[in-house]
Amino acid sequence: MTVTTYLNTKIPLTLSGYRLDKALAELFPDYSRARLQQWIREGQVLVNAVPLRAKDKVLGGEDIQIVAESSEEVTWEAQDLPLNILYEDEDVLVINKPAGLVVHPGAGNAHNTLVNALLFHAPELSDVPRAGIIHRLDKDTSGILVVARNLTAHTSLINQQQAREFKREYQAVIMGVLVSGGTVNAPIDRHPNLRTQMAVVEEGRGRPAITHYRVMQRYRAHTLVRVKLETGRTHQIRVHMLYKRHPIVGDPVYGGRFRIPPASSAEFLETLRTFGRQALHAETLGFVHPRTGEMMEWNAPPPEDMQNLLAALAKDLKEHA
Repeated sequence: MTVTTYLNTKIPLTLSGYRLDKALAELFPDYSRARLQQWIREGQVLVNAVPLRAKDKVLGGEDIQIVAESSEEVTWEAQDLPLNILYEDEDVLVINKPAGLVVHPGAGNAHNTLVNALLFHAPELSDVPRAGIIHRLDKDTSGILVVARNLTAHTSLINQQQAREFKREYQAVIMGVLVSGGTVNAPIDRHPNLRTQMAVVEEGRGRPAITHYRVMQRYRAHTLVRVKLETGRTHQIRVHMLYKRHPIVGDPVYGGRFRIPPASSAEFLETLRTFGRQALHAETLGFVHPRTGEMMEWNAPPPEDMQNLLAALAKDLKEHA
């Protein structure tokens, strides 16, 4: 079954000089660059109502219309599901997403996603690209994200994101004891062999990715870090922490084997082994409001499962002081 989705947006000025296909890949990360190039070749992408080539450069400000045809059966239906709304007005929604909630419907996840809930709460989001979601969180990452409720707000927030003006900070529990904080500046692309995973790749390949991190608390074999994103690539924090050989606790894809400190209690071992997701939480989000120009910021503490993990780590450290 072919599903057709109509996507409309503007090219932000921050993408001026980009090839059309590369600019679209930045704006629509849910679709592969190959898929976008196919739609361009087939005339399903219009730039100011005119079809262009993938290699043509954009200036910024162009109106984009895409007739996105997919053979995957993806249902974007409104569902009355709970939402933890931190802030809401006529332009934006700020949501605190729980771990375990998929953001966008897709193959195998057509229902019970954040988008299904948003379309019920704010039906106008059906007219905004990606249902207004500006940046996505992985299914098992908890925390704050923003949703644009109209095209004007969408364009403003995309511009801020591309200019790296968003404030995005996370808490993460990583394996190993860090001596100090630092920065990872390493490009990310699809893993060459495992296509469902991302990986750090050699310079000149992939997309630029910059992650800053600092130590909040050291434990016997783990560290709580605060992470600040300068860019927002798929799985960026998880991949960069693995690259530093300090993967995130509980990460089912990039985490590897648990690191168990010596003489650990049975209770502590059980807490580590049963933590069912990557210990990653989007704690802080800030941006300039698209209508008022005011800088706004929200904070959400880690949820109960991560709080319990931190308490267990602190207890283990105290018992072996």
